[in-house]
Amino acid sequence: MKFDVAIVGSGLAGLSVALHLAETRTVAIVSKRALRDGASNWAQGGIAAVLDSGDSHTQHIDDTLIAGGGLCDEGATRYIVEHGREAIEWLIEQGVPFTKDDSAELGFHLTREGGHSQRRIIHAADATGNAVQMTLEEKVRAHPNITLFEHHCAIDLITSDKVHPGKKGNAQPKCYGLYVQDEHTGQVYTFAAEHTVMCTGGAGKVYLYTTNPDTASGDGIAMAWRAGCRVSNMEFIQFHPTCLYHPYAKSFLITEAIRGEGGLLKLPPEAGAAAGTRFMLAHDERAELAPRDVVARAIDFEIKKRGLDYVHLDISHKPAEFLIEHFPTIYARCMELGIDITKEPIPIVPAAHYTCGGIVTDLHGRTDLPGLYAVGETACTGLHGANRLASNSLLECVVIGRACALDITSKEKGEVPYLPDWDESRVTDADEEVVISHNWDELRRFMWNYVGIVRTTKRLERAQHRLALMTEEIDEYYQNFRVSHDLLELRNLVEVATLIVNSALLRRESRGLHFSRDYPETLAKALPTILTPPRRKQ
Repeated sequence: MKFDVAIVGSGLAGLSVALHLAETRTVAIVSKRALRDGASNWAQGGIAAVLDSGDSHTQHIDDTLIAGGGLCDEGATRYIVEHGREAIEWLIEQGVPFTKDDSAELGFHLTREGGHSQRRIIHAADATGNAVQMTLEEKVRAHPNITLFEHHCAIDLITSDKVHPGKKGNAQPKCYGLYVQDEHTGQVYTFAAEHTVMCTGGAGKVYLYTTNPDTASGDGIAMAWRAGCRVSNMEFIQFHPTCLYHPYAKSFLITEAIRGEGGLLKLPPEAGAAAGTRFMLAHDERAELAPRDVVARAIDFEIKKRGLDYVHLDISHKPAEFLIEHFPTIYARCMELGIDITKEPIPIVPAAHYTCGGIVTDLHGRTDLPGLYAVGETACTGLHGANRLASNSLLECVVIGRACALDITSKEKGEVPYLPDWDESRVTDADEEVVISHNWDELRRFMWNYVGIVRTTKRLERAQHRLALMTEEIDEYYQNFRVSHDLLELRNLVEVATLIVNSALLRRESRGLHFSRDYPETLAKALPTILTPPRRKQ
């Protein structure tokens, strides 16, 4: 299959790139599940941008730099923030139904979230991601130059050293496409493309508790690493402070906007005499509006100190009409589970939420490998630093997505050489699928226990040792058996987990989302953690 551009991932990053390219290029979108099954569709809060004269680029940049723990790339931050309004206006042009407010300058309601000094979050009630996804998906499905491959799983990139395995020389490797498996038939296809764009999202499923969908298995990061690309800042995994705690609620996120609109964190009845007490002021003067890393650590501290399973998030003091209007999705889901947020608090726990690091890219999404781009959560532009500021992620998807498309369309069209078919001649059907499911469960549990919100060197070394053994097992399995959806995801998760642990061991300080009991102080100079892959045999 030949296309000008192959995009892996169907969230806001992937759909933005596709729509900006489709007038002049043929585009393939490869999606592991249905188009809207990625993390973008789950985003509740909104998109941060300077849309009011009382706000400024300087304030948004400063808020981002403060939240990022001194590790944000200031140039990348400035570029993305300064292109914010342009990105929002493009989404409005596409027809995204943001919540209206006739009294606002732009005509849309702006909310505030933790770490922001101003109201600058444009949103569609409490289901912004779904509104954006549905709007762009409709346009993508209707475009004649875009071909969709839903329920197709990317396996690996095809680089020049795979095309010419015996060729010697100093020529820089290049990406020519990728191998993709049809989930329904098991057949593996060769996708030839002059430009390949990774928009595969993050790696939340490496942890036992996560707000991410099942698709978030770090595929793009793992594939780019195997192809020779550097990765950066993988130790910074953002744990969202407020995930609904309920046995029948699978990873349901309670948006930060609840705290932005006055929600209070309190101790539950199990805390005894302290029940009902607010605790955030004892941890940070900004209380519930402190950045996510501070709030997540505070909740983790209170849970462990008092032997709790959860804490409470209470916004029941607000008028019921206000809550139902502004948080209809959360209200409806909680009511399904017997929790009336207008009358009682919400039980919550922290959960893995966002991968702040990723594939090293520039501001056009270009990676170390010519022909390969990365946009969105799978990439690391330097915007998020050591801790992502709320609602900056969707902004980055649209701004860098457009820049990526412009870079691709600025280049003259070229030819892709003949690419070898996927070789299954030496493999057989797997005899013990239980090996995959067992390793998947074990991986997520020891990552949660050893590489979670609070870390120690000993815990990290334990995780590193187990990951080395698991990598050997999976490599052997991969070499001898036909690939399956579960095997591909497990392989990528173990690769990414190893990158997280190795990065965490290199950072001998506590900064942003990385907190080590062995190195509780913050170093005077902030430096990114950059890993360079070894040269691999093909």
